[in-house]
Amino acid sequence: MAKYRNNLPQLNGKTVLTDGGLETVMVFQEGIDLPEFAAFHLLGTAEGRQKLSDYFVPYVDIARASGTGLLLESFTWRASADWGDRLGLSRREIEQVNRDSISFLQGIRASCETDDTPMVISGCLGPRGDGYDPGELMTVAQAQAYHAHQIDTLADTAADMISALTMNNVEEATGVALAARAADIPVAISFTVETDGNLPTGQSLKDAIAEVDAATGASPAYFMINCAHPTHFEGALAGLDRVQGLRANASRCSHEELDNSEVLDDGNPVELGQQFVALMRDNPQLTVLGGCCGTDHRHIAEIGQATRMAA
Repeated sequence: MAKYRNNLPQLNGKTVLTDGGLETVMVFQEGIDLPEFAAFHLLGTAEGRQKLSDYFVPYVDIARASGTGLLLESFTWRASADWGDRLGLSRREIEQVNRDSISFLQGIRASCETDDTPMVISGCLGPRGDGYDPGELMTVAQAQAYHAHQIDTLADTAADMISALTMNNVEEATGVALAARAADIPVAISFTVETDGNLPTGQSLKDAIAEVDAATGASPAYFMINCAHPTHFEGALAGLDRVQGLRANASRCSHEELDNSEVLDDGNPVELGQQFVALMRDNPQLTVLGGCCGTDHRHIAEIGQATRMAA
């Protein structure tokens, strides 16, 4: 049963940390092959499940030390129909992947949650295509129909919410929001932006949020930014109270540069923490804080320190 679906701590003023870049940690630091960058493969073996368990240990410790909550994000960014087809999985198998991922996180919450560190389970949703390239845009109706299967599956689990990460166009984000509303599960829409602070389509973050809200009756619980460095979006946040979450990249590189890189750019964890201090000072509505590509527990520890400084 979902524990916080109707009472998300991050909507009630509680700061909630996330983990870092799970996929980049596993690929570049652990040397694990993840076909199509799909982390759910790790659920298929005892060794993989142990890697996932070990991965979350420092994040639990950081959240407790920081006095924050912890958002447990499922390993299902690639667990939708088209990606399942590429990986040779049937619809039933991809559905089970979503369910198993949430069950795994239930075990972590059951053993690690405390009153001071609530643990929100989030069903992670990714774009139908490339997160960095909008490609051929779907209509809103097409996006809603495509994502509804995964959202309906996650809504039938203990997931408290949906996090739609790396959304790069308004039509897909709107379709996701409508599908989540129909499934009666809270959704956070997380856009990615380029180095100029705009979506890959060229649309401003402000206009994108306004368009999604207008088309959905402001149904998303909140908006986020992920898979971008603070220097890319710090100037785009002014006046955007609907943006309550940030999952930043470690690297200052553009998406194109990251796509073409064969090595991990893990940036500067201390500097990233300091940048979060400034972002939180200027945007007090931010309650969901964490990392994306290239980040690991070192970066989240610095972000946790930033939350203590901002308190």
